[in-house]
Amino acid sequence: EKLRVSEPSNAYDFGQVINAVNANKDKAACADLLTITDPKKLPVLLSNKLEGQILLIFIQSLEHYVAGKDPGLVYQHLFYLSKAERFKVVLALLSKNEKEEVEQLFNLLSESQSDQYSVEDLESLKKVYEL
Repeated sequence: EKLRVSEPSNAYDFGQVINAVNANKDKAACADLLTITDPKKLPVLLSNKLEGQILLIFIQSLEHYVAGKDPGLVYQHLFYLSKAERFKVVLALLSKNEKEEVEQLFNLLSESQSDQYSVEDLESLKKVYEL
């Protein structure tokens, strides 16, 4: 059964949805969540709860469900995700394969056109993700 997702109003609600999404590995529901969540709110909604598993399901959901439709939104999410607490720690703990998944998403974005980001924006964000 598909998880129904509504816009979380606070970090607690967001955490509950993320936990459910993660437990079921429900990338479609995660994509729904990211589509209705304002990217600027991500750092606040994630609070100090960012983990490798969460980063990965975000990356996979954005890659499989959102990048083809709205690369600009994906860029925004990647940008604000990098401002979240614990981002550097989580990034440092990613395996080689996990890093490759992040890189795939960036490659998709570089093949897409969007008025939300330039090639330069993308390159500087890749550096933040240590790619």
